[in-house]
Amino acid sequence: MENKQLSIGVIGLGYVGIPLVSLFLEKGCRVYGIDHDDSKINQLNQHKSYLSDFTDAEMSQLFKRGLFHPSTSFESVGKVDAILLCVPTPLDKEYQPDLSYVKDALHSCLPFLRKQQLIVLESSTYPGTTEEEIVPIINSKGFTIGKDIFVAYSPERINPGEKVHLLEEIPKVVGGVTKNCTFMAKSIYDRAFREVVCVSSPRVAEMTKLVENAQRLINISFMNELMMLCDKMGISIWEVIDAASTKPFGFTPYYPGPGIGGHCIPIDPLYLSWKASDYQSNLQFIQYAHQINQNMPKYVVEKLKKNLLKYTGKSMSDTNIILIGLSYKKDINDVRESAALKVMKLLLDQGAQVMYHDPYNPTIKISNQSFHSIDLSSELLKTSDCSVILTDHSNIPYKLIVENSSFVLDTRNVTKEMKDIGNIIYI
Repeated sequence: MENKQLSIGVIGLGYVGIPLVSLFLEKGCRVYGIDHDDSKINQLNQHKSYLSDFTDAEMSQLFKRGLFHPSTSFESVGKVDAILLCVPTPLDKEYQPDLSYVKDALHSCLPFLRKQQLIVLESSTYPGTTEEEIVPIINSKGFTIGKDIFVAYSPERINPGEKVHLLEEIPKVVGGVTKNCTFMAKSIYDRAFREVVCVSSPRVAEMTKLVENAQRLINISFMNELMMLCDKMGISIWEVIDAASTKPFGFTPYYPGPGIGGHCIPIDPLYLSWKASDYQSNLQFIQYAHQINQNMPKYVVEKLKKNLLKYTGKSMSDTNIILIGLSYKKDINDVRESAALKVMKLLLDQGAQVMYHDPYNPTIKISNQSFHSIDLSSELLKTSDCSVILTDHSNIPYKLIVENSSFVLDTRNVTKEMKDIGNIIYI
C-alpha cells in the first residue's frame, strides 16, 4: 500500500471532513467526498466556501489536480481504500446520544462495501460505539472484521478557527477492532499525519476524545463559577487569571464567558456521562459543569438587566440592544450550541429590541424570526441602549463600540485596554 495511490472516501463535508479532504489531497490521494446536503455539493462544485476556515480560493485549490470528487451519492464508496465517517453525533432533546447520522451513513455505504476496505469512525462518541454499533452493521453483510474488512476508531481533533496547529501536525490516535484493523488504519493515516498513536482498542480511542473535551468543559465551567463569585466580591476574575498565569508551573489558564458552545465541548462529555450510567457510575463533575454552562446565558441577561437600570433607567422591554458576535467562538461562522444565540433568545422573550453585528453570520433565524447583521456606526451605537460583546471576533471595531455605546457588557474581556474611553462592564 506504500507505493499505490490511495483513494479515500470522506463522508460528511463539514468542519471535520473538509480539512481531511484537503490534507489527503495534499498527499496525492484521490478523495471522494460525500454529503447528503445538496447545497454543500453545489457550492463545492462552484468552488465556493461554506466554512469560515476555508476561503473560496482554498476550496478551488481542492480541485486543482482533478483528484477531488464531491457528491451526494454513495456509489463511490466501492472505489475507495478507506472510508472515514465524519458525521454529526448530537444529543436529542433528552440529552441522550443520537447516533442516527452515523447509522444512516453506514447503512448507505453497505451496498457498496467490498473486501479489504478500511472503515474508520471519526465522530465523537461514547466508548463502545464502534464495537457495539458499527461492527454488527458491517457483520450483517457477511464480512469478517480483521480479515476481509477492517474497522477502527480515530477521533477528530479539529479546532475550528485555529491556524497555529496544522492538521497533519496533530497526533492521530487510532484504535482498531483487531490488530490487523489497527495496522491498516495506521498505514492509511501515516500517509497524511506526521505521528499516528496506536492504542489497544476503539474503546480507548473513544474514551480519549471524551476525556479531552470533558476536561475542558469542567475547567471552563469552574472559571465561570469563580467569575460569578468574584463578581459578588468586587474582584476581576480576568485580573486573577492573569496573575495566576505568571506561575511557571502547576497552573493552566482557562477563561470564563457567556457559555460554552460548539458541537464538541458541551456535548461530548454528556455522551460519557450517559455511558457511565451503564456501569452504575454518576460523573458528578460533568453533570455539575453542564449545569453551570446551561445557566450562563441567564446569568449574562440578569447582569445586563441590572446595568440597564443603572445606566439608562429602563427595563428590558423598553430597550434597544446591539449584540456583538453570535458564533460560539471567535473568527468562525459556526453557531451550533452558541451561548450567544441563547442570550439573544432570552432577550427577545423578555421584550427587548435586539440587533446584532457578526461579519461571519450575515443572517440568523431565531424562533422563526429572521435577523440580519447590521453595519456598525457611531450614530447607531449612540441611539441604542447598550452593546453586549458575546463573541470576540478579530475583525470588529471594538474602540468604535466602546466610545459610542451608553455602556458595554463585555463577556470576553476583549476591551480590557479600553477602560478609559467608555463604560465597560465585565462578567
